[in-house]
Parts: sequence; C-alpha cells; structure tokens
Amino acid sequence: MSRAYTGGCACGAIRYEITAEPLVMNDCQCRDCQHKSGTGHGSYLTFADKRSVKLEGEAKHWDIVGDTGNVKTRAFCPTCGSPVYLTFSAMPDLFTVHAGSLDDPSRYKPQMVTYSVRGHAWDHIDPALPKFDKMPPA
Repeated sequence: MSRAYTGGCACGAIRYEITAEPLVMNDCQCRDCQHKSGTGHGSYLTFADKRSVKLEGEAKHWDIVGDTGNVKTRAFCPTCGSPVYLTFSAMPDLFTVHAGSLDDPSRYKPQMVTYSVRGHAWDHIDPALPKFDKMPPA
C-alpha cells in the first residue's frame, strides 16, 4: 500500500486512518443511501478488516435494516452531522467510509453501482461501471 486512507467529519471531531487498501469502491442507489445523501446515491470505500482502522472521536450511531434484512449501523458526527462510516451486523469485520469524508476524495475510484434498480434518470453515474440491481454475488 502506498499511503493510508485518512479522513473524518467536516468539523474534525471524528478522524480515521486506514492502513489497508479498499476491498471495493461503489456507488449505491438504494433508497437508504438516497435519503442519507440527499441525492441519488451514496459513494463508499469498504475495507475488509476493521482492525486496520484507527478511529478517533465519538460518533453517534443509528441502525437501519436493509432490503436483505442486514442491519447497517451508520455513524455520524454529533457536532456537525457529517456521515463518516458504516458497519454491518452480518459482516462485522467490514468497515465502510463515505467517499466525501476522505481527506483526499480524488482517491475514490468507483468500481460498480449497487441497487441500480432504484436509480433515477437524473442521477448520472458513469455508464461504463458494472451495475447490479441489488448487491453483487459474493
């Protein structure tokens, strides 16, 4: 790995440093991500082992049950409200950060679109990306 992925919330109260490469980078068009982002999709980097994550600051958490029944825990800053990361009850080792929370957002390179079946015509995503109606096969 060349350098750690670093980032955090808008006010700096929550910070992370991840010393691994992402397992996947994706744009998700599910309704939860639309609601969370206030737009047509969310953009994420998912890391395979949260032991590679150094996390500072106290996030507020809330749970939502996804289409598959999996519980997603969203973490956001209680001071500025910025969404920072997600964890998943069914996959407890994964750690997912919001692309916009990166110190260097240019490091985000989407590889696929998930839940494209929920996408909107006005949400223009790179047409060359592989699209999955739901989550891709494991």
